[in-house]
Amino acid sequence: MRRALVVRGGWEGHVPVEATDLFVPELSARGFAIDISESLSVYADPHALSAYDLIVQCWSIGSITEAESAGLRSAVRSGVGFAGWHGGVLATFAADVSYQRMVGGVFTFHHPEFVDYRVRPTAAGRAHPITRDIGDFDVHSEQYWLLTDAYSEVLATTVYQPYPDSEFGEPVEMPVVWTRSWGSGRVFVSAIGHRLADLTAPEVFQLTLRGLEWAARIG
Repeated sequence: MRRALVVRGGWEGHVPVEATDLFVPELSARGFAIDISESLSVYADPHALSAYDLIVQCWSIGSITEAESAGLRSAVRSGVGFAGWHGGVLATFAADVSYQRMVGGVFTFHHPEFVDYRVRPTAAGRAHPITRDIGDFDVHSEQYWLLTDAYSEVLATTVYQPYPDSEFGEPVEMPVVWTRSWGSGRVFVSAIGHRLADLTAPEVFQLTLRGLEWAARIG
């Protein structure tokens, strides 16, 4: 049986317990034994982490110790999968650039109000098991402005439109869903998931669940 560790906490606005509870029974049904930690201290023991096939993180606006960060990154480098969504992976541990390199992106901004935006799978996404057979879909929620790099395989994007008084006057394409490698470990990230309503939308729920399972250790 595969093992998954769910690490949740931080800012309660992203409802980390309720959000992760959406996926725990689904992972169990797919053969994962689930452990849950509501403390980041579990990351400080890379030997214990190495027993897992997957780490699902939902921890927003927090800080992480050097030992916790190093243990997490070491476990993923060894082959443990790492996955999560929205602020639980992209708007946390702001001072830890090593963590951000592993995740492949960092949240910098969103419009003060919810906006309507369209998510479009890329050419790579249309062929990838996470987003294959998922077409374009619309979201009404926070739209993340992210800083990213070119090491990720971007599976879906959106267009961030300029708004009144913006410093930028032209639309810009932003990644929304991506995968990447960290050593032998697989990483899955989705920028969608501010509210439970975002995560339970059919396309979002499907791609997120697929992403969690895809990230799990191979073999």
